[in-house]
Amino acid sequence: MDFLRGQKMEEDPLEAQGREKANFARVETMLFEKLTKAGVSSISSTAALKLPGAAIEGLFGWLGIKNPLIRNARADRNEVWILDNTAFKTSNSAAWEAEFVTAFFQHGRGDLTMAAAAIVDAVGLDGNPGADKDKKAIIEERLKPFIDAIAPARTLPVVIQPQGGETTRQILGPSNTNGISSQILEVADSSQQDGATIRVESDTGVRHLPKATGATRLVSPEGWAVISDIDDTIKITQTPDPVGILRTTFTEPAQFTSHMPAFYKILDEQLQKPAWFYLSASPYNLYPFLHQFISDYFPPGTIILRDASWQTLGGLLSSLTQGVKEYKSSRIDKIHGWLPDRKVICVGDSTQMDPETYAATYRKHPGWIKAIYIRKVLDAPFMEEKNQPERFEKAFEGIPQQVWKVFVLPDELKDHVATVVGEQHQGVLSTLSSFFCGEQREHQQLEQDKVKH
Repeated sequence: MDFLRGQKMEEDPLEAQGREKANFARVETMLFEKLTKAGVSSISSTAALKLPGAAIEGLFGWLGIKNPLIRNARADRNEVWILDNTAFKTSNSAAWEAEFVTAFFQHGRGDLTMAAAAIVDAVGLDGNPGADKDKKAIIEERLKPFIDAIAPARTLPVVIQPQGGETTRQILGPSNTNGISSQILEVADSSQQDGATIRVESDTGVRHLPKATGATRLVSPEGWAVISDIDDTIKITQTPDPVGILRTTFTEPAQFTSHMPAFYKILDEQLQKPAWFYLSASPYNLYPFLHQFISDYFPPGTIILRDASWQTLGGLLSSLTQGVKEYKSSRIDKIHGWLPDRKVICVGDSTQMDPETYAATYRKHPGWIKAIYIRKVLDAPFMEEKNQPERFEKAFEGIPQQVWKVFVLPDELKDHVATVVGEQHQGVLSTLSSFFCGEQREHQQLEQDKVKH
């Protein structure tokens, strides 16, 4: 569980410069003041200490399984999320194992309506979300995981059901002081096939448990894997702009970046269902929102998010803009530990530290990463310096130019992808060429621009 603790928020010089230009500190202070006035200045963990008995439970949370206050989550008090994950094998004959990350929340804190009003006021709207029922519903749904308190020292008995295999029972948790648990569990024996999906759900044989479900996908040691950033790579987040982050996170329907769903669909088909990992510096509180977005538009995979439940709501902005390289590098190292023999394609963008992160990983694990694609973001403010060619050349210094490519629209990658994946997947080139051409491309771009504006 060590990776859930002490995630550093130290700024890289490029991050510090970007935050200063966009006045992140001013917006974070303003947001804190507005939410303090609304009575919800801090999110889950601080809130948890305000609930009866929670301070003691939080104190004992550091004891882990030795905590004397550990007990099962209850449907009338808790909400539990089992994050979808990826199962791996250390050898062909080994059993399938997966890392289970589970989030435990406790109902009963804060005025959701007042918090919603503070958010819309902070992003320059009318401060009255009740005037637009659809907008109010979006804001309250996104805010709720920040308003509910985290629940330390909780467990969830679950049933793991392999397809055609033996059903097993496990216990997820206990949750730590951030309301999060992480553990490696065996999910199936070696007879289960690559690509199968295992259902994990609350054990109905145990009374009063909250309903929770998750999916575990089995991924064999060899094949392809895609590691993709989320914010401004596949989803418009406006990461360089603090108000843009708040607006796209809390007040607007999620929008995908131009042509990326089609590009990922083609990769998924041509690479014969690779292992997908979606990596973001967003806090775990946004998991339902991002999970639904990826389910709607992209191939299913494991979403890896930052454990930032201890922060203020304004800390959402810090989470996306500070210490991102170190955080993402540590998560990618973990994926390498699970699947060291897979061939990997990394996709990111120029708003954060993706070029520097992927380049460092390429050097650290020689031969593992076969291609790095960086989306040059033109539809966000404060991007002039981050998009300079010198930045990319410095980041990828010493890395062969045939490995990395900067693009605006993914159709620019068709020749490169075909070269990387090899002759056995030459269908990539013809498929990409037929999709991203002529009137079809122009029409889709116009429609996407219309949505943005």
